[in-house]
Amino acid sequence: MGDFDYESKGHGYAVQRRPDPRIGGMIHAALGDARTVLNVGAGAGSYEPDDRYVVAVEPSARMRAQRPVTAVPALHGTAEELPFDDDSFDAAMATVTVHQWSDVGRGLGELRRVARQAVVVLTFDGEALDRLWLAEYAPELIAAERRRYPAIDIIAKLAGGNAEVLEVPIPIDCVDGFTEAYYGRPEQFLDPRVRAAQSAWGFVDARAADRAVEALRADLGSGAWDARHGHLRTQPEFHGSLRLIVGRP
Repeated sequence: MGDFDYESKGHGYAVQRRPDPRIGGMIHAALGDARTVLNVGAGAGSYEPDDRYVVAVEPSARMRAQRPVTAVPALHGTAEELPFDDDSFDAAMATVTVHQWSDVGRGLGELRRVARQAVVVLTFDGEALDRLWLAEYAPELIAAERRRYPAIDIIAKLAGGNAEVLEVPIPIDCVDGFTEAYYGRPEQFLDPRVRAAQSAWGFVDARAADRAVEALRADLGSGAWDARHGHLRTQPEFHGSLRLIVGRP
């Protein structure tokens, strides 16, 4: 089930973590001409293509229950033990999930085993997390996240012998509510519903989280945040830590 308890804390993901069409476009392009796709750690169904045959695997009942009626039902299962034969699918995908796996090497090995073509992984580069100004307010969050995310070069190596790592630009009006999505909308972090859909906050001491939020609230009220970072409010894209890894055999 990973290091975050989605059964008790996974509410609101389908609302706050909607797939952004521009990020989705990059994922779907990476899948190429694959007609059959396995989505592992599928969650509430974000970024699943709707123009191909999809099989979804997700260990959390709460997350499976948030899948839209238009999505295929998700099977209960984990990346480390996929119940499929070798080369069962054209491609396999895993979006913002590898940091939840108990054994990343085994999980990615399983994706590579069942995919004839591409293994597509959307994740974050722990070494680039501090590009976001939130590091000034919640350094504990950045430190916790950095420990969670597997190194990009390791993921690339395990995803396939011929892997490509793409930096994913984050649009100013991104509708997928991960932390960097609000690089130019800092007020969103004052909303507990937004933070509840970002698992990173679950790894920060409650007092430290409260201090970070209150410091941000004060700086927004005084204009200090805008003095330092106000240009981000109109910056069309942010190049942060979001990465798309495309591995091929």
